[in-house]
Amino acid sequence: MIDISDMLIFWAVVMARFFIPFSIPKYPLPGIIASLLLDAVDQTIFQVFTNLPLEGYQGYDKALDIYYLAITYLSTMRNWSNFFAFEISRFLFYYRLVGVALFELTEIRALLLIFPNTFEYFFIFYEAVRVKWNPGLLTKEKLVLTAALIWIVVKLPHEYWIHIAKMDTTDWIIANPPNALVLVGWAAIMIGIVYWLLRDLPPMRPGFSIAADHATFVFDKSVALNMKDNYTSKRFFDDFIHHELIEKIVLISLLSIIFAQILPEVRANDIQIAVGVSVLIVINTELSQWLARRGTQWKSILREFIIMSIVNLTLILLFDFLIVRYAGSIDLLNTLFFTLLLTLNITLYDRYRRVHIWSQASLIGSTESKTGIKTKRN
Repeated sequence: MIDISDMLIFWAVVMARFFIPFSIPKYPLPGIIASLLLDAVDQTIFQVFTNLPLEGYQGYDKALDIYYLAITYLSTMRNWSNFFAFEISRFLFYYRLVGVALFELTEIRALLLIFPNTFEYFFIFYEAVRVKWNPGLLTKEKLVLTAALIWIVVKLPHEYWIHIAKMDTTDWIIANPPNALVLVGWAAIMIGIVYWLLRDLPPMRPGFSIAADHATFVFDKSVALNMKDNYTSKRFFDDFIHHELIEKIVLISLLSIIFAQILPEVRANDIQIAVGVSVLIVINTELSQWLARRGTQWKSILREFIIMSIVNLTLILLFDFLIVRYAGSIDLLNTLFFTLLLTLNITLYDRYRRVHIWSQASLIGSTESKTGIKTKRN
């Protein structure tokens, strides 16, 4: 019989992992560090304070990892003022997401080494810089070098350690306490690298801020001046609606594939899962794009989340009803939980992508007014 206190601890941890990432868009650095630490210690908490079997938690753990990683990426749309840094972070995020999706489909652990989670530490670096400096001062060369060093020096050893060697750091230190000195030395090297990267930045500004502000993107002047045909506002908006549609399809597809593969107690073949995921992708994408093309804007994140949740939960109930007729089944409660995570990510994407678009649009308008360049009319 499961002890009530064990379940209280279990759900307290799950809810903490669910709600703490909400702080990342507004308080990026403490939010991501809190999410990272909780991800690192959650199973230790269960082992020490409960007698729960942890096999059933693995699916939740993976899904919650991807969930907070997606919120972290979406917060860069809302906050980051260095456009080149944003482009690097977007590549790193989707590169990792592709790797996780391939791993879930094939179970080849080496894929997690080939597609390391460099994005998370790059995000931490940028936000740590923002606390005391203007991140717009980070040059392209410095940003590329930072991403490369994190990839090679930090993440490759880390991914090898946990996914290939399958070593647990806590057990490794308990077995031989002097091993902790290796971690201290590695941390010292990391601090030295960060100091070297920041050595030529101007003096730190007084005070610090952990709260993020909505960003106005920093472009190279040449990029702003040489944008093809100097978009009109309508062309600019239409072009980004097109790119937004493509990215949204990619994002929903990858999240849906990952969540579908790690759902516990699913008896459905690949074709059944593919059909269900495809329907979810098409309806979610078309709904938001249909509203966007008609100039309909969500007046609040909560309203969009409620509407999208109703749509997605209805789709899941329908899928559950139909799949039984084809000798398949899903765990409805678990599926609804995973769908809730997906819907939250979709909702934040819709909101913060708009911030991203209009930040760039206002920058182009500002550039034109300063340089006297007129936009061509069709």
